[in-house]
Amino acid sequence: MRVSRLMLVTLRDVPADAEIPSHQLLLRGGYIRRVGAGIYAYLPLMWRVLQRITAIVREEMNRVGALETLLPQLHPSELWQRSGRWQGYTAGEGIMFHLEDRQGRELGLGPTHEEVVTSLAGELLRSYRQLPVNLYQIQTKFRDEIRPRFGLMRGREFIMKDAYSFHANDEDLRSTYAVMDQAYRTIFERCGLEAVPVDADSGAIGGAASQEFMVTAEAGEDLILISEDGLYAANQEKAISKPSEAVVLDKGVSGLIETPGLSSIKELCEAHHWDPSQIVKVLLLLARLEDGGEQPVLVSLRGDQELNEVKLVNALTERCRQPVLECSPLSADDLSRQGLAGLPFGFIGPDLDDACLEGARSWIPRFLRLTDCTARELSRFVCGANHPDQHRVNESWDVLSGVQDGIDLRNATAGDRCVHNPDVRLTEKRGIEVGHIFQLGRKYSEALSCQFTNEAGKSEAFWMGCYGIGISRLAQAAVEQHHDDAGICWPASIAPFEAVVVVANIQDQTQASLAESLYQGLIDQGVDALLDDRSERAGVKFKDADLIGIPWRIVVGRDASEGLVELVRRADRDVRKIPHSDAMKTLLRELRP
Repeated sequence: MRVSRLMLVTLRDVPADAEIPSHQLLLRGGYIRRVGAGIYAYLPLMWRVLQRITAIVREEMNRVGALETLLPQLHPSELWQRSGRWQGYTAGEGIMFHLEDRQGRELGLGPTHEEVVTSLAGELLRSYRQLPVNLYQIQTKFRDEIRPRFGLMRGREFIMKDAYSFHANDEDLRSTYAVMDQAYRTIFERCGLEAVPVDADSGAIGGAASQEFMVTAEAGEDLILISEDGLYAANQEKAISKPSEAVVLDKGVSGLIETPGLSSIKELCEAHHWDPSQIVKVLLLLARLEDGGEQPVLVSLRGDQELNEVKLVNALTERCRQPVLECSPLSADDLSRQGLAGLPFGFIGPDLDDACLEGARSWIPRFLRLTDCTARELSRFVCGANHPDQHRVNESWDVLSGVQDGIDLRNATAGDRCVHNPDVRLTEKRGIEVGHIFQLGRKYSEALSCQFTNEAGKSEAFWMGCYGIGISRLAQAAVEQHHDDAGICWPASIAPFEAVVVVANIQDQTQASLAESLYQGLIDQGVDALLDDRSERAGVKFKDADLIGIPWRIVVGRDASEGLVELVRRADRDVRKIPHSDAMKTLLRELRP
């Protein structure tokens, strides 16, 4: 390919709406162009990158026996209603684009395909003899992101590989899960990425177990916690740890004390010389349920700990026996709208009486109470007295009523001791999720009544697995992990071209002839090469070559008359001036070891 025919348009200035390096470089390098909020065109250079990534993914999926298919992007609402996910994905801040056709039937643009593929499997797979089956597809998905940002990282339209496996039993599911785990590790390694597998929350997809693959990068949206010995890694949403020991409360003062205006833990500790770990803080929240109900929630947490919202939602979902669409802090205005009297915010204790909810217009008139382990393990503590400007000192759980057993609701943090080895600490890194695998179990097959006949001749629901890779997100994650101050440094396996031949002065016949010869020689050897034949200054061509990040560059300049060229390795900008024949041999050895 010749640059003069590539439609290459590069930008010198950083676009104002691009916040992270990878987004900036893809725009500046002419890889993508914004069409609308969260909507991007993949220009020719980017499409070549995506095709290379897709080829690697396809090879590894085929290698493990997965069958490629293509599923519809328009989904009838009935399928999602049967699985119980339609309301959660379309109401409020749901992420599914949905519409009505001219007959008034509701449809959704697929953000994921569990419902469609499960329904098809129920019709096509009738016997255990047909199992296991693993189907995958590579296609565009749609998600109505509330705040699209970071280019391809969080867009409203993106390319994804998703696979779904069907099994006769849990053991076979776990076996395929392990095979897909290894296939994913191979895919990311072949793409030149350092991807860390971490324990993860299953989220709206559901299932018994899941694992994310994170590309470590400073601009990553996810916080991942990794043990110092490398034996444990998890997304903070899922991570567990041993918290620091609480400071033992002095046995001196006990009972009610006046604390005028001291409504925050910081103020309380500074005024009375307490440690935050000696205090039980109480959070009042309101959970909005899928059936339309609104459940007041009271959470008790040790004062030095932060609430993990994902763990909270999971706990609420389990106890409410239905999906929780949203859980947000309760305010005085919320109480007023329900016709309820105000509460002493900042002075509330774990034993706040349900009577304060009597007469609520639409809320369930009792608290769902949850207590984090860190709070439950305190033998004596400070807490609110349920009265303005008062706290209780040396309180204990023995005298409080209605307190649940402790559960894990806190954020694990860097520096915490590890559960598997208390002598080892957690460290933190930022990560970009590029893959996620799930053991779904029977969640979807039971919901959609999709069954097969087992060896005993009885009908039972399939066991299922789900496995996703964000193809377009992976491409940008590669840039985030591989760039420098001059531009992109693509790994050779996914670069749009493997090498670029740059003619310093296209008007010089000797340079032009040697460059043409080198270019044709690379093409003949099967190297995917690019020839910069533009009538631009050499400096412009060098800057563009660095910006777009082709792994190898051969510069044909003023030494062409002597048969010498410069061979430049983009990753570290190593430059060698050598005979052109040696440059060809070196390049072929590097690209075809």
